[in-house]
Amino acid sequence: MLIPSDPFLFSVVIPTYNRPERLLKCLEALTQQTLSTDCWEVIIVDDGSQESLESVAATVRSHIQIHLIRQSNTGPATARNTGAANASGRYLVFTDDDCQPLPDWLEQFARKFEQKTEGLIGGHTLNALPQNIYSTASQLLIDYLYKYYNSPPREATFFASNNFAAPREIYQKLGGFDTSFPLAAGEDREFCDRWLQHGYSMDYASEAQINHAHELTLRSFWRQHFNYGRGAFHFHQVRAKRDAGKIEVEPLSFYSNLLIYPFLQETHKSKLLLSGLFVLSQVANLMGFFWERFNQLSEPTPPKRLAAKEEEVQLKAEKIPSERS
Repeated sequence: MLIPSDPFLFSVVIPTYNRPERLLKCLEALTQQTLSTDCWEVIIVDDGSQESLESVAATVRSHIQIHLIRQSNTGPATARNTGAANASGRYLVFTDDDCQPLPDWLEQFARKFEQKTEGLIGGHTLNALPQNIYSTASQLLIDYLYKYYNSPPREATFFASNNFAAPREIYQKLGGFDTSFPLAAGEDREFCDRWLQHGYSMDYASEAQINHAHELTLRSFWRQHFNYGRGAFHFHQVRAKRDAGKIEVEPLSFYSNLLIYPFLQETHKSKLLLSGLFVLSQVANLMGFFWERFNQLSEPTPPKRLAAKEEEVQLKAEKIPSERS
């Protein structure tokens, strides 16, 4: 087992906003970890919730070491960076308040870091709401992306931010998550891409598992993937600014295999309907991408906005009679 030179081996960072019941379930799952609590801490970053979360933290404070930090509402990317800045562990482990890690979650990360101490390690996410077809479809999409982008596991290229771990020093060196993203969508993809661009490795650890309880409806499923499209456009913009090269367009086989994927899975839900939701997700993603593109490109640049403002002031001045007339 790794012996931490810092006060802790791991700092588990959890951003949260107005979801105390889900946060409590997440914390209760963490109390069941098989890794000794002397090796890790939990940092909860309250991103401006309406009610205090102190009572939630107090429920499990006698079982695990918790630090509760409150900030104004600025989004999960900033919250994660806040948590990282206040962490003492050698490694940062990220999850979300609607996730419940399995008991050996941290132990699996510890085993991986024994083999490779400077990599970004991503775990596997399970759908905790199999009765919800929209949640099922959403997780199957992630499963497909992981299969596509993270094969072979030691040459992985994408992890979702609800289940990965990174050396704290490298995370801070790279500046953490990019907080310029307008929504909580795409910043994890950008972080992984920037991680690889700086020459660090990524390793997929399917044994490090969490349950994800993300309740979705048809409307929220559409909105989720529409926002993913918006985040994808912003990702392209950010990537271009750091001269990371052109993003290769996925081959047609990527999309054909995407539609077939639900039929290859063991599920009690209609595979035809799941495939239809996959199509809907791609339509929403595409519309979100072009919606964000249109809105960003239609906004005048700062100098143009200033000129427009000056012109508006000038027109108003011309319409107002002078005091001497």
